[in-house]
Amino acid sequence: MTLEATYRLTQFAHGGGCACKIPPGELEDVVAGLLRPAVASEHELVVGLDDGDDAAVVRVRDGLGIVATADFFTPVVDDAYDWGRIAVANALSDVYAMGGRPLVGVNLLSWPRDVLPFELAREVLRGGLDVASEAGCHVGGGHSVDDPEPKYGMAVTGLVDPGRLLRNDAGAAGLPLTLTKPLGIGVLNSRHKSTGERFEQAVDAMTTLNRAASEAALAAGAVAATDVTGFGLLGHLHKLARASGVTAVVDSAAVPYLDGAREALADGYVSGGTRRNLDWVRPHADLDGVPEGEALLLADAQTSGGLLVVGEVPGYPVVGELIAPREGVTLVVR
Repeated sequence: MTLEATYRLTQFAHGGGCACKIPPGELEDVVAGLLRPAVASEHELVVGLDDGDDAAVVRVRDGLGIVATADFFTPVVDDAYDWGRIAVANALSDVYAMGGRPLVGVNLLSWPRDVLPFELAREVLRGGLDVASEAGCHVGGGHSVDDPEPKYGMAVTGLVDPGRLLRNDAGAAGLPLTLTKPLGIGVLNSRHKSTGERFEQAVDAMTTLNRAASEAALAAGAVAATDVTGFGLLGHLHKLARASGVTAVVDSAAVPYLDGAREALADGYVSGGTRRNLDWVRPHADLDGVPEGEALLLADAQTSGGLLVVGEVPGYPVVGELIAPREGVTLVVR
């Protein structure tokens, strides 16, 4: 019997993947008042906490900026190697969501050393290293702690042109919205955690780098984007629309889903994080055009999801548009 069969990693965590994030409304309350402290520096902080963007950006000189991010989470799948791949693809996504390219990452590992064998930790790190190598990103060590709950991720530093950023406050009315990965990762992961069923389509989606999507968005002239992770499509789009001063319209019939996602929803595999996402956006959204189940799928907490790009990106589906702001409404779902 393999170690993965003996130790189901998802059973050692209270949540899974990005669904274990602190709810967005609570997080915003925590960081309120902590924005833009006065720092004596010759380098400008171009993107910080102000609008909850995907990563921080510091201008080093004209045409060159540093993009920095960190992301880690509890096991989202039982296979240790796959969890490592997923976690690092997810961390790298923040750099791609800003229009940057990753340069170096350092591992962040929490491990219950008296409960889980270190052979599994090695597999986690091996998976992360393989995905970082695929991205052309160095891995330079990291940090580990003894923790009752396993967690893994990476802090990533990348390079970006500050004049060609993808950011969430640059959306404009009249532009389409493009989604570069199908939704449904969250409900399939919830089913996996509950039943042990393996969903290759979800693993494939989560381990696919957003590098090509980011490059295609920049080539298409896009200046606004975000990635779709723990706050779901509706949560991340709400943040983008709010930061850009517009209203976003989602064509629910145009949104692609992974095979099995609707069946998982119908069978009740919806995480608490997904329900909290929907509760957070509901006061700011017009959801009259869709049933509750559809709204839950649109709020599904994704792990290592795709990019949501303001603009049309060849090869990916258009799922909505930005329109002039409607008072009190950032989201309209039809």
